[in-house]
Amino acid sequence: MKTFFVILLATLFLCAAVSAQEKPTAFINAKIIPIVGQPIEQGILLIQNGKITAVGDARTVRLSSDVVTIDLTGKVIMPGLIDSHSHIGEGSGADGSSPIQPEVRLLDSFNVRASSLQRAQSGGITTVNVMPGSGHLNSGQTLYLKLRDDANVVDDLLIYDKDGKYMGGIKFANGTNPIRSGGGNFPGTRAKSVSLVREQLIKAQEYGEKVRKAGNDKAKLPPRDLAMEALVEVLDGKRVVHFHTHRHDDILSVLRLQKEFGFRVVLQHVSEAWKVADEIAKAKVPSSIILIDSPGGKLEAVDVSYTNGAALEKSGALVGFHTDDYITDSRFFLRSAGLAVRAGMSREKALYGLTMANALMLDLDKKVGSLETGKDADFIVLSGDPLSVYTHVLQTYIEGKKVFDRADPKDYLIATGGYGATNDKEIHIDCFDGDLGGQE
Repeated sequence: MKTFFVILLATLFLCAAVSAQEKPTAFINAKIIPIVGQPIEQGILLIQNGKITAVGDARTVRLSSDVVTIDLTGKVIMPGLIDSHSHIGEGSGADGSSPIQPEVRLLDSFNVRASSLQRAQSGGITTVNVMPGSGHLNSGQTLYLKLRDDANVVDDLLIYDKDGKYMGGIKFANGTNPIRSGGGNFPGTRAKSVSLVREQLIKAQEYGEKVRKAGNDKAKLPPRDLAMEALVEVLDGKRVVHFHTHRHDDILSVLRLQKEFGFRVVLQHVSEAWKVADEIAKAKVPSSIILIDSPGGKLEAVDVSYTNGAALEKSGALVGFHTDDYITDSRFFLRSAGLAVRAGMSREKALYGLTMANALMLDLDKKVGSLETGKDADFIVLSGDPLSVYTHVLQTYIEGKKVFDRADPKDYLIATGGYGATNDKEIHIDCFDGDLGGQE
């Protein structure tokens, strides 16, 4: 009988918790920047069960008596930021044995407990494309992740497509990074780099054709080849190529490969995009660009320009931003849009580049990237205008759950601390002294 009552009590508590989660919540009186559509003064964002159920103002959104309201007067709400190229999570991909390793999965080396995930949350990032390194012509398969809290294993962060498969792209690179001297068949020139990639894609075409001809006859199937399987997904348009490239000639090499093989590609970095913006737009290829405060460190990026965003926008190309974290600290991702606007990009397209443009590049535009009814309740609360250097990310929500709160002392330390506060190899959280230091 005692056991029965314990179980009954636990069940009642569980039902109460579920009921609380299902209760609609309205964030009211904030300025809402939905990205798709005009900003809404004194807006209302209504969410329930991790989804957005309404966006508007008091004239268009009616609140029932059971709605929990959170007053955000003086604050700004916009969609959670999407980082289309990051290295948080301490993941690694290919090794030095060969220059092209498409069979390698970042899934098998991602550290779900890395503090860099919380650092990204504090910068308002809710969705991220985590990449292996760029020291290879192909360094492996990327992961599209939601930075959900309390993840125990990497599976807890995965995003699944309509077929139930976890989502991700594949990382290619050209230019200086994969050019090496020595063993491992690494290329020594730019031309050799392209020829090696072309050679593998042709092999993938042949492998895919053999598989198709075999049909259901297992006796006719070629020996299974994990590298070829990944590249066949590329050729079939099922896996987007994220191509690290900087110089204008390297960018054009990517466009030639894309035209020859028909794969879907996102140009990553494109330091010299401003030189070939019209060619990029004509190819209908999107670009994920990086804008950093102190350019340098790589000779091929010497001509990087803050005008990249403006040039690509003018040409009509789709353009988003990324951190390449730690190249740009995830906590300062909003600043990328500000720098682009300062160099001539429109405010609307710069904010679009932090959100919806990246969602499109990652095939996630039906789920995230804007504040629209039916989409995931991924959003951030800001202290002011998103392009102001004085603005802080106050709260970050993923699927309706708060994953970062600047008012929480530990979260505040992650948001404002130095290298030791966000490096797992340093003493950080437990050294917090309790002084919030005016976090507002």
